[in-house]
Amino acid sequence: MNNLLERIKELQGTRVKKVISERINEFKKIGVSSKKRIFNELCYCILTANYNAEKSIKIQEVIKEGFLNYPEEELINELKRLGHRFPNTRAKYIIQARKKVKALMKALNELRSEDLRNWLVMNVKGIGMKEASHFLRNIGFLDYAIIDFHIIDLLVKHNLINPPKTITKNKYLEIERILRIIVDKTNLTLGELDLYLWYLETSKILK
Repeated sequence: MNNLLERIKELQGTRVKKVISERINEFKKIGVSSKKRIFNELCYCILTANYNAEKSIKIQEVIKEGFLNYPEEELINELKRLGHRFPNTRAKYIIQARKKVKALMKALNELRSEDLRNWLVMNVKGIGMKEASHFLRNIGFLDYAIIDFHIIDLLVKHNLINPPKTITKNKYLEIERILRIIVDKTNLTLGELDLYLWYLETSKILK
C-alpha cells in the first residue's frame, strides 16, 4: 500500500490535483441543478455498464434531453447510430428510469449513505453497485467507491486484493473498505480517490 500512497502523494503535488478539484466542483454543481440534468447523469451511468466511459460521454453530449424525451424506438436508433454496444437494453432501462424521476429526487433529498445507494440498485433497472456509486459521485455525493476493472487492476498490481472472479455486493463492499483505508491515509474522499486512481491507471481524468 505504501507505494500506492506515495504515487497518490506525488500526484497531489502536480496539476492533476487542480484538475480533480475542478471536476469535483462540477459534480457538486450538477447535484444542485435541475432534475433533467441529474436524470441525464443517471442515464450516462446506465450507458457505462459493461461499456466504454469515454464513448458514453460522447453519446451523452449528443443525446442530451433526448434521454428524457425520445420515444423508445428513437432512443434505440440513436444509440445504434452512435455505436453503443447494447442499444436495445440500455434504451429500455432509460425509458423505465423515466418513471422513477420523482421517486429518485425524493430519495436524493431524504436518504443517506448505504440507504441511498441501495435504493438506486433496487429501484433503477440497469444500475448496480458500481453504477449507483458512479452516479452519486457524479452529482456530488463523494462517499462511494466506483469499483471498475481499472480500479481492480490497480489494486491487484499493488497486492491489495486478489483478482476477484465476480463482483458480488459483499465483494464490492469488501474492496470499498480497502479503499476507505487509503482515503484515511490521504485525506481524500472516495470520490476524489477514484479520480486519482483512474489517472494512475489510464493517465486520464474523466468522470
